[in-house]
Amino acid sequence: VQLQAFGGGTVPAGGFLRLSCAASGSILRVNAMGWFRQAPGKQRELVARATSATMLSGDSTDYANSVKGRFTISRDYARNTVYLQMSSLKPEDTAVYYCNAQISDNPWDEAHYWGRGTLVTVSS
Repeated sequence: VQLQAFGGGTVPAGGFLRLSCAASGSILRVNAMGWFRQAPGKQRELVARATSATMLSGDSTDYANSVKGRFTISRDYARNTVYLQMSSLKPEDTAVYYCNAQISDNPWDEAHYWGRGTLVTVSS
Protein backbone atom coordinates (compact mmCIF):
# COMPACT_ATOMS: atom_id res chain seq x y z
CA VAL A 1 0.00 0.00 0.00
CA GLN A 2 1.22 3.48 -0.84
CA LEU A 3 -0.05 6.89 0.12
CA GLN A 4 0.71 9.77 -2.20
CA ALA A 5 0.09 13.30 -1.01
CA PHE A 6 -0.22 16.51 -3.01
CA GLY A 7 -0.90 20.15 -2.40
CA GLY A 8 1.66 21.67 -0.09
CA GLY A 9 3.13 25.09 -0.72
CA THR A 10 3.63 28.60 0.59
CA VAL A 11 0.70 30.93 1.23
CA PRO A 12 0.23 34.21 3.07
CA ALA A 13 -1.57 34.31 6.38
CA GLY A 14 -5.31 34.21 5.84
CA GLY A 15 -4.92 32.19 2.67
CA PHE A 16 -6.03 28.68 1.83
CA LEU A 17 -4.62 25.41 0.54
CA ARG A 18 -6.05 22.03 -0.29
CA LEU A 19 -4.12 18.86 0.41
CA SER A 20 -5.01 15.53 -1.10
CA CYS A 21 -3.78 12.01 -0.46
CA ALA A 22 -4.56 8.90 -2.46
CA ALA A 23 -4.08 5.33 -1.26
CA SER A 24 -3.19 2.62 -3.75
CA GLY A 25 -2.16 -1.01 -3.70
CA SER A 26 -3.64 -4.09 -2.05
CA ILE A 27 -6.67 -2.58 -0.33
CA LEU A 28 -9.72 -4.45 0.89
CA ARG A 29 -11.06 -1.65 3.05
CA VAL A 30 -9.93 1.81 4.10
CA ASN A 31 -11.05 2.20 7.69
CA ALA A 32 -9.84 5.72 8.32
CA MET A 33 -7.78 8.43 6.66
CA GLY A 34 -6.39 11.56 8.15
CA TRP A 35 -3.68 14.16 8.41
CA PHE A 36 -0.99 14.77 10.99
CA ARG A 37 1.54 17.57 11.04
CA GLN A 38 4.92 18.20 12.56
CA ALA A 39 6.33 21.66 13.05
CA PRO A 40 10.06 22.22 13.62
CA GLY A 41 11.02 21.21 17.13
CA LYS A 42 7.58 19.83 17.92
CA GLN A 43 5.99 16.41 18.06
CA ARG A 44 3.77 15.10 15.32
CA GLU A 45 0.14 15.88 16.08
CA LEU A 46 -3.23 14.89 14.69
CA VAL A 47 -4.82 17.57 12.52
CA ALA A 48 -7.95 15.81 11.28
CA ARG A 49 -9.20 12.28 10.78
CA ALA A 50 -12.21 10.77 9.02
CA THR A 51 -13.31 7.32 10.12
CA SER A 52 -15.42 5.18 7.83
CA ALA A 53 -19.09 4.69 8.45
CA THR A 54 -20.28 1.47 10.02
CA MET A 55 -23.69 -0.12 9.95
CA LEU A 56 -24.47 1.63 13.22
CA SER A 57 -23.05 5.06 12.56
CA GLY A 58 -22.14 7.44 9.80
CA ASP A 59 -18.71 8.79 9.05
CA SER A 60 -17.08 10.45 12.00
CA THR A 61 -14.52 13.23 11.90
CA ASP A 62 -12.09 14.51 14.49
CA TYR A 63 -10.19 17.77 14.43
CA ALA A 64 -7.49 19.32 16.53
CA ASN A 65 -8.93 22.22 18.51
CA SER A 66 -6.48 24.56 16.83
CA VAL A 67 -7.98 23.93 13.36
CA LYS A 68 -11.68 23.55 14.13
CA GLY A 69 -13.74 25.88 12.00
CA ARG A 70 -10.85 26.51 9.60
CA PHE A 71 -9.98 23.06 8.21
CA THR A 72 -12.34 20.53 6.66
CA ILE A 73 -11.54 16.89 5.98
CA SER A 74 -13.41 14.90 3.37
CA ARG A 75 -13.08 11.58 1.60
CA ASP A 76 -13.70 10.19 -1.84
CA TYR A 77 -14.38 6.55 -1.10
CA ALA A 78 -14.36 5.46 -4.72
CA ARG A 79 -10.84 6.82 -5.16
CA ASN A 80 -9.49 5.99 -1.69
CA THR A 81 -8.59 9.65 -1.38
CA VAL A 82 -8.72 12.08 1.49
CA TYR A 83 -8.70 15.86 1.22
CA LEU A 84 -7.87 18.56 3.72
CA GLN A 85 -9.27 21.97 2.86
CA MET A 86 -7.39 24.55 4.90
CA SER A 87 -8.56 28.13 5.15
CA SER A 88 -7.76 31.17 7.28
CA LEU A 89 -4.24 29.81 7.53
CA LYS A 90 -2.01 31.10 10.28
CA PRO A 91 1.79 31.13 10.56
CA GLU A 92 1.46 28.53 13.34
CA ASP A 93 -0.02 26.13 10.79
CA THR A 94 3.41 25.94 9.17
CA ALA A 95 4.52 22.32 9.31
CA VAL A 96 5.13 19.19 7.33
CA TYR A 97 1.77 17.52 6.83
CA TYR A 98 1.59 13.73 6.71
CA CYS A 99 -1.22 11.63 5.37
CA ASN A 100 -2.16 8.59 7.45
CA ALA A 101 -4.48 5.70 6.66
CA GLN A 102 -5.74 2.62 8.47
CA ILE A 103 -6.17 -0.01 5.80
CA SER A 104 -7.19 -3.65 5.76
CA ASP A 105 -5.93 -5.94 3.04
CA ASN A 106 -7.75 -8.90 4.64
CA PRO A 107 -10.93 -9.27 6.70
CA TRP A 108 -9.17 -9.77 10.03
CA ASP A 109 -6.83 -6.90 10.74
CA GLU A 110 -5.54 -3.54 9.61
CA ALA A 111 -2.28 -1.68 9.35
CA HIS A 112 -1.32 1.97 9.57
CA TYR A 113 0.36 3.60 6.61
CA TRP A 114 2.06 6.97 6.24
CA GLY A 115 2.64 9.09 3.19
CA ARG A 116 5.65 11.25 2.60
CA GLY A 117 5.18 14.62 4.13
CA THR A 118 4.23 17.72 2.24
CA LEU A 119 5.42 21.09 3.48
CA VAL A 120 2.94 23.86 4.20
CA THR A 121 4.45 27.27 4.92
CA VAL A 122 2.27 30.19 6.00
CA SER A 123 4.00 33.54 5.82
CA SER A 124 3.07 36.38 8.14
